Amino acid sequence: MTVPLSVLDLASVYEGMSNREALHQTIETATVAEALGYRRFWVAEHHGMPAVSSSAPAVLIGAIASATSTIRVGSGGVMLPNHSSLVIAEQFGTLSALHGDRIDLGLGRAPGTDQLTSSVLRRGAGADSVDDFPNQVVELLAWFGTIPPLENGIGSRVVAVPGLGDSPELWLLGSSDFSARLAGLMGLPFAFAHHFAGGPNTVRAFDLYRSSFTPSVILREPHAMVSVSALVADDRADAERLALPNALTFVRMRQGARPARIPSLAEAQRYPWSPAELEWVAERNSQQAIGDLTHVSQRIAELVNVTGADEVILAPQGPDLETKLRTLRDLSS
Repeated sequence: MTVPLSVLDLASVYEGMSNREALHQTIETATVAEALGYRRFWVAEHHGMPAVSSSAPAVLIGAIASATSTIRVGSGGVMLPNHSSLVIAEQFGTLSALHGDRIDLGLGRAPGTDQLTSSVLRRGAGADSVDDFPNQVVELLAWFGTIPPLENGIGSRVVAVPGLGDSPELWLLGSSDFSARLAGLMGLPFAFAHHFAGGPNTVRAFDLYRSSFTPSVILREPHAMVSVSALVADDRADAERLALPNALTFVRMRQGARPARIPSLAEAQRYPWSPAELEWVAERNSQQAIGDLTHVSQRIAELVNVTGADEVILAPQGPDLETKLRTLRDLSS
């Protein structure tokens, strides 16, 4: 690969698996990724989703950072409107104080859950808290001391401890024009969620980010990363077969089904796929990197070419840990 590769792990919980097993598999994946030379290892905030056990990113990041020594560890991302900016500054300031310059704080403005769970998380703050996202990002920069204190006393009369002087590497994440433009205007690194929001929006987001970029104390030039789902198998047919459990999870989500753990490969193969569902899965797979090693490598290279991304973060797919680790091993070589 011509650009650095990283890993986005969703702490996947499969049918019949406990959260403990899922979290320990995520930590194991991080140690393998570090040994293979991947640059970053990120986990994402989700709530009320039985298939994803990373509801507390800061806690999980601390465990991963303690189990590794060189790979950057962070969030992809923390859903900032769910939290007080001071709490996030203290959490990630603590992580930076403990682990030095290895911590990344990727920020998103989506809830990472359904509306009811979101309202409970935000204690009735409602959707308006999303509109306040840019102000929250500015607050974080002041809490960390990256910019001068704000007029309301953030960073001066009220100080984040740890936090002030213990700044992680800050990223804005997104799957829309809004996040791309905001990251550019604020002069921050930008990561686009192509792994679930692929299509024409991907190239548009990168173009908007670069066209709106304004140099800042953090970046003098734009720096962007693209995420992509990846699965390497012996051939394309086998890769598409191994990707069926994840595909079925997405299909059920689109149909409004109650969230559940990721189905087994046997269950996904038994599922009565309709022609429309199979067509949707095929289209989604074509936008990701699923196939034999040659195809997956070419697909990632194509994505870098059309986006101009400076980095790629892989979201490894598969019905089990070994399938995911094979993808990481094959692509690292």
